[in-house]
Amino acid sequence: MRAPRVRLTVLGVVLLTGLTAPLPAAAATTATGTVEEARLDRAAPREILRRSGFDEAAPRFERALAGARTYGQAERAVAREGARLWRRAVDRVQGRGPAGGDLSRDDDRPLYWARLSMTRELRSWEPGFGLSETRRASLLDRLDRASRGQDDIGYPRGKGLKRVFVTGFDPFQLDIDVRRSNPSGAAALALDGTVVRTADGPARIEAVTFPVLWKDFADGTVERALKGVLPKVDLFTTVSQGRVGRFDIERTNGAWRGGYPDNDNVSDTGTVPVGDPATQPQWTSTTLPYARITAADTGSFPVYDHTSVTEIPAGATDPVVRPDGPTPGSTARAGGGGDYLSNEIAYRATLLRDRLGLHDSLPGGHVHTPVLQFAGTNTDPATGTVTDPEFVRNRVAIVAQLRAIVATAL
Repeated sequence: MRAPRVRLTVLGVVLLTGLTAPLPAAAATTATGTVEEARLDRAAPREILRRSGFDEAAPRFERALAGARTYGQAERAVAREGARLWRRAVDRVQGRGPAGGDLSRDDDRPLYWARLSMTRELRSWEPGFGLSETRRASLLDRLDRASRGQDDIGYPRGKGLKRVFVTGFDPFQLDIDVRRSNPSGAAALALDGTVVRTADGPARIEAVTFPVLWKDFADGTVERALKGVLPKVDLFTTVSQGRVGRFDIERTNGAWRGGYPDNDNVSDTGTVPVGDPATQPQWTSTTLPYARITAADTGSFPVYDHTSVTEIPAGATDPVVRPDGPTPGSTARAGGGGDYLSNEIAYRATLLRDRLGLHDSLPGGHVHTPVLQFAGTNTDPATGTVTDPEFVRNRVAIVAQLRAIVATAL
């Protein structure tokens, strides 16, 4: 029991800080699609799809594409089927409709693998009307956004209801263990469209997910999804999987990519690419009420106000760890959430908040959840099962505590 826990602890640190050397960059596509899509042919993803009923998504999508006689019809079919997949995943997690199989309803992985099965279908589709690669890319983008809930963000009108926005991520590091789930993605599905009760009244939560891909972030996927939302909400938090056995409220976010490979096995190192780089700060900060959150009893996992960063001090050349946050004039090398896409989504969201003039009025920041662990007897991906009771209990507990953290923050 002890050895697997140690390995997972070290892994959590690597994910956040990029302390290991990045793996070599690999091509993002293969002969049959992307690196991500190629993993669909492994046994575990096929089992997850079958045991949730989401193995029906790709054949249904194929039929919808076959019925499209024009690009406009294809565009409508892609948007419709993408939105249907997101809604089906939300309904399954929240207990509506048939489970579709014996996989526990709280599982985020059926959505992830079904989306990839649909993008692979679209990538290889050859319609009779002809399809340029530019238009195919546009359809793929539309499918991705719709199947992540990004076209489904809406709050009821009227006063007396607070508005909250939450984001999650896909599973990642799947070449290490293709069975992995991401509790932040599971939380997004569990919270989307729900109402939580707070001391100041009810709050409606809308949630979306994002890919674990450097290029998508560089192309502005976060800003496109958040720009119209942030001025309308009372609180937002980006969420990702972090360290073993703990939640962290990340105090500071850094403008640096550490290069750890993404879900297409692509590495990228350098300053976070954003619009108007001339006004880009090295650091952004949370405006979540971290003192209130960490003091509250929100669940079984401890919650920390995490202040450490890695910087190159002004006038220096070597990076150093600063336990209490960055010093004036320093250059970022890792935020509290590290130098991977967890840190980057936090940096982008809080930078957008500030550029919209909302720093002093909108609470927002990043929450890292505990690492979602399999049972100690089920840690070997070569011989283990795709789920187990402890794995399910851990995910349910993480999601429930995140819900309590959001209510406390309000």
